[in-house]
Amino acid sequence: MPGFARSMGRLGTETAFEVLARAKELERQGRDIVHLEIGEPDFDTPANIIEAAKRALDEGYTHYGPSAGLPQLREAVAAHIAADRNIPVTAANVVVTPGGKPIMFYGMLAILDPGDEALYPNPGFPIYESVINYLGAVPVPLVMRQENEFRLDLNEIKDKLSDKTRLLILNSPQNPTGGVLPAEDLKAIAEILTDYPKVWVLADEIYSKLVYDGEHASITAYEGMLERTVILDGFSKTYAMTGWRLGYGVMPVSLAEHVARLETNCNSCPPAMIQMAGVEALTGPQDEPARMREAFRERRDHLVRGLNAIEGIDCLLPGGAFYVFPSIRGLGMPAREVATRLLDEGGVAALSGTAFGVHGDGHLRFSYANSIENLDKALERLAEFVPALIRG
Repeated sequence: MPGFARSMGRLGTETAFEVLARAKELERQGRDIVHLEIGEPDFDTPANIIEAAKRALDEGYTHYGPSAGLPQLREAVAAHIAADRNIPVTAANVVVTPGGKPIMFYGMLAILDPGDEALYPNPGFPIYESVINYLGAVPVPLVMRQENEFRLDLNEIKDKLSDKTRLLILNSPQNPTGGVLPAEDLKAIAEILTDYPKVWVLADEIYSKLVYDGEHASITAYEGMLERTVILDGFSKTYAMTGWRLGYGVMPVSLAEHVARLETNCNSCPPAMIQMAGVEALTGPQDEPARMREAFRERRDHLVRGLNAIEGIDCLLPGGAFYVFPSIRGLGMPAREVATRLLDEGGVAALSGTAFGVHGDGHLRFSYANSIENLDKALERLAEFVPALIRG
């Protein structure tokens, strides 16, 4: 058999899908599994969005469109972002893609050369480090610590920025920790970056509408940042549209042209009928997303209380997204082993913190995108499993 490109050895994956596959296999064997591993809302897509997609099919939105996205959706995105972030953007700043990951991939592809350094949160979304490595750039981790409420360490950013740095990745609210970067931290980061004019920022704000206290803050609000930032956002989390695969980036026009050209080479264009559903999502009623957010808030509070009642587990109350990232250091066992045994012996699917980078050890990630009933079932199983684990 012919060989493969060496670069494939540098490409990582998402452990969540591997754990999901293992959990599904156990279910096929007759086991009852509580799924807290996958980052996907358990709600249905709002009916008005589904109807908009059906109308689009009937109206003939079944053909190619512009690589950057249909004008209707790009204009809707620009209006939404301009109002929500209070920044001046137009449709020319918007590129629509099949999900949010292409913005991440295309953006880094357009910015990073081999040997360039990219700063990224660790623990963090695993695809950041994967793509940096794949491109031959140098991943430079910024450690997210529970004792710092999973905020970035500003001194660490100063220490790790260099003449080789070309990209800083921010994610708020964050996956896997649920941490939120406050406005004062973002302002300080913007001020630090004034001494590094060649550094781009990728602001992954896919959970921007899942902030539970206060308002979402974006680094683009601060002087000089709009001209060097890519905002990554989309529809999956806010509108329960994970399977629709619809995301977008907002960026300087010069970069948008490159990203659109990469889209031409890879996907041609996003599906037209799904884009029309996106227009309805942004311009239609927002009561369903608000209802989902309040349900997530209730689940967050419920799960954190339950986890903190279990000996050996210490869980912060996250400010956003739909994840908790409790410390399990009190169990005296590597996180990967705990997660594996929790699934195999306890019937609860969760992720090891190491699925999000080496600095995630000592933690598990639970998604609370599940019902209160199932969260209670998971807590009951944890309450039985953990003491047995401690006893050995």
